[in-house]
Amino acid sequence: MTSSFSLSRFGSVARRVDTCDAALCNIFNQASGSSALLKLFRAVSRLGDGMFWYALIVIMFFMAGRNGLLIAVHMAATGLTGVVIYKLLKNRLMRERPYINHKEISCTMPPLDRYSFPSGHTMHAVGFSLVACSYFPELSWALYPFATLVAISRLVLGLHYPTDVLAGALLGYALATLSFEFISPGY
Repeated sequence: MTSSFSLSRFGSVARRVDTCDAALCNIFNQASGSSALLKLFRAVSRLGDGMFWYALIVIMFFMAGRNGLLIAVHMAATGLTGVVIYKLLKNRLMRERPYINHKEISCTMPPLDRYSFPSGHTMHAVGFSLVACSYFPELSWALYPFATLVAISRLVLGLHYPTDVLAGALLGYALATLSFEFISPGY
C-alpha cells in the first residue's frame, strides 16, 4: 500500500515539474520574439552544434606546443564519450521537444534530432569548457559565458525544457570531472 502511495505521489510531483518546466520554457521562448535576440541565440546555437568546439580543439592542438596533442585527445575523448551517452539517453527516454507538446512554444530553429532530453549542446558546452579551462584558465572569461549562452539558446529557440538543459549541464560536468581521472591537465 505504501508503494502505490509513493508512486502516485511521485506522479503528482512529476506532473508539477512538467508544468513548471513548460512554463519556464515558454517564458524563455518569448525572447525569440525579438529579432535581435533570435539572431543572437540562433548564431550561438549554431556555433554550439560543434563548429566552435572543433575549432577550439584544433587551435589548442597547434597553440599548446607539445601538450597540444594531449589537450586535443582529452577534449575529443570527453566529447565522444558524451555523444555515446547522449544518444543512448535520447533514444531510450524519447522526450518530445517542447514545441511539439505545447502549442504556445515556438520552434524557431530546426532541431538536429527529434528528442529533447538531455540537451547535447549544453552537455558539450559545459564539458568542453571545463576541460579547456583546466588547461588554460585564462579562457574562463570567454568559455563559461559562451557555454551559458548555448544553454539559454536551447530554451529561447523552443528546442529544450529547462530540465533538459540542467541534465545536459550535469552530464557535461560529470564527464569532464571523470575525464580528469584518466587524463590530468597537470603537465
